[in-house]
Amino acid sequence: MTRTSFAHAITVKPESSHTYSAQFPQDWCIGAVPHGGYITSVFQSVARLHFETTLKKWNQPHTIALGLNFLRRTEVGPALFTVKEVKLGRQTSVVHITLTQSMNGNVREEVIGYITQSNLEKEQGKTLNTEWTLHPPAPSVDLRKLDLGEDEHWAEVPSLPHASFRKASNQVIFSFPRRGQLVRGAVDEWIRLRTADKSERFTNETLGYVSDMWPQMIEGMTVEDLYTPGKITKEKAKQAAGFWYPTVLLNLDIKKPLPKEGVEWLFVRARAKQVKNGRFDLEVIIMDETGDLVALSNHVCLILDAARNLAKRGTKL
Repeated sequence: MTRTSFAHAITVKPESSHTYSAQFPQDWCIGAVPHGGYITSVFQSVARLHFETTLKKWNQPHTIALGLNFLRRTEVGPALFTVKEVKLGRQTSVVHITLTQSMNGNVREEVIGYITQSNLEKEQGKTLNTEWTLHPPAPSVDLRKLDLGEDEHWAEVPSLPHASFRKASNQVIFSFPRRGQLVRGAVDEWIRLRTADKSERFTNETLGYVSDMWPQMIEGMTVEDLYTPGKITKEKAKQAAGFWYPTVLLNLDIKKPLPKEGVEWLFVRARAKQVKNGRFDLEVIIMDETGDLVALSNHVCLILDAARNLAKRGTKL
């Protein structure tokens, strides 16, 4: 399967002043369902284009916060986004966006959300040092050496378990701590987009995808050293239960604008506080190579049999 670039995968086209179309590709899916983080980035793309065109005079090109509810499974193919202005303001504006798809003539509302736009490059106001730090601290890294496979504390892994089912996970290269994850119920990673010439980089619009792209900690909690470089085996991958972890709710808080040309590397820590009765939470922290906070995200997720992902459309979750 030919890889669809990220830029192409999130491309949206205006159909009117308040509607935009997109095409969801197969290689950005988990099973038969487009990846929730990827969908989040398409929402960001819709918001950006809406504020570049219909709402250009407001000069608010950046998403600073969003909250999405995933109502029904999305699918590969055409999709329509409808934008409604909720509040337009000098400093921030809020729009409501609905994602719909059609099946056999029936239109389904699948994802809805509120997105807050602003201009991160013109933000002004009180700034204080909270003295917050990552706890426990992640192992130090030399990204130049990591690129060469020579970093003392981190190492690249070729792929994650069930990569053929979780196709969206093949879009990035993962590096994990050589001595294993630091905390049960948490994963640390350095990631970069998987392109042969390293031409694609992380921009602000990739942050929806990044906030939802990490190894499945549920499986890491049940299979020892599943995400420890050098100890990942096919046998361990087979032990990892074939579950699907659909997102019910995703919130994203973007703290800073990444350079327009993007960045090659991002650090992500994802941590669950409780896994209970087939449902779990996630707190996601995204940082750049300088250790600066880029974004925060919180998720509500379900644990379902992978067969539910592939079930005939119209089947209730």
